Amino acid sequence: MSEPEFTEAHFPQPGFTVETARVLAEVAHNRQKDKLKRPYRDHVIAVGDALADFDDDIRIAGYLHDIAEDTPITRQALLEMGVSERAVDIIERVTNRLHDNPDDYQAGIRFIAEDHDAALVKIADNAHNSLPERVKALAEKWPDKPPVTKYRDARPVLYAAVETEEVRKILARINPWLLEELDDRLDEEDDTDYENLSYEDHSLGGTSPLTGPAPAVEPAQTPEAPQAVDPATEPER
Repeated sequence: MSEPEFTEAHFPQPGFTVETARVLAEVAHNRQKDKLKRPYRDHVIAVGDALADFDDDIRIAGYLHDIAEDTPITRQALLEMGVSERAVDIIERVTNRLHDNPDDYQAGIRFIAEDHDAALVKIADNAHNSLPERVKALAEKWPDKPPVTKYRDARPVLYAAVETEEVRKILARINPWLLEELDDRLDEEDDTDYENLSYEDHSLGGTSPLTGPAPAVEPAQTPEAPQAVDPATEPER
């Protein structure tokens, strides 16, 4: 009997993990610097870390969100490494140079916002780029340049593509200072007329805009009067 042939298909490679993505991001961006001459790898790691509450594909895309933008690594290379097609699709959608018009930043944001998962990654990216100390440092380095508002203008578009609680989870991890801005924005969008809000319908068993239908209240029953007891028939004690 001949020996069985063992092919590579019998021994699949281990999946591309979140930790693998983190290491790849550190290596791929190792020598790069941002506008403030800081290690660029710190940015991509921060974005990936901010997505810790989401599934592995989204986290992997977070760590690798700039790998197609700033390195020679291609889609095919990522797939051959074991990165899922879903994660690669997210990476490509948030890669500015792959957009139809790379010079139109807001058009790129609208394109990203068409995909829920890509919007989550871009929210984390946006939030890290909007850290107060970074914004201040950029203003001090280039005092003659107008303040960058593209990140601020992009946030409503990105936030509208996901659930509010998802935005909160990301901001809490990477830029808590933006939570106040988020709450202010939600207050502005809330068109409830609280000054003239009536609770009368709710108290009468109607519908309240805050709590929904009120539970039905059954009328109280009047207790029956005790019957008189004939002393002749009253049991002995």
